[in-house]
Amino acid sequence: MYDGVCGLCSRLNQFVLPRDPTAAFSFVSLQSEAARPLLMKFGKNPDDLDTFYVVADYKSEAPRLYDRSRAVLFVLNRLQTPWRILKVAELLPTFVLDFFYRMIARHRYRIFGRSDQCLLPNADYAKRFIETGTDHDSEPRL
Repeated sequence: MYDGVCGLCSRLNQFVLPRDPTAAFSFVSLQSEAARPLLMKFGKNPDDLDTFYVVADYKSEAPRLYDRSRAVLFVLNRLQTPWRILKVAELLPTFVLDFFYRMIARHRYRIFGRSDQCLLPNADYAKRFIETGTDHDSEPRL
């Protein structure tokens, strides 16, 4: 789950898509109808747009929510090599990683820009973007 109008988040999605050949990840913007109930299920504020989330084992009995730096590391660790090498960052405490995450998040619009609408993926990737909470055939595999 990502901020749909954030330039950094858009770039992250564009980075992940071609490096995820097994289509392990689906994407949903925090502003969408699908994200709201999912965030509330985990006790998160759906109006808080400064955090990137990953829901692991989405369809299992025990899905797990990762946020901020741990969500980024979760994604990077599941991409093709050489990105998995960044797993060494997991040795750092979360509070250290999240300190840097929050600094970037605080200034992301100024550095990476902001758009008036969410990223529109090309046709090859469109099916991996979930935008409504009613399409249960395409539930995200996050």
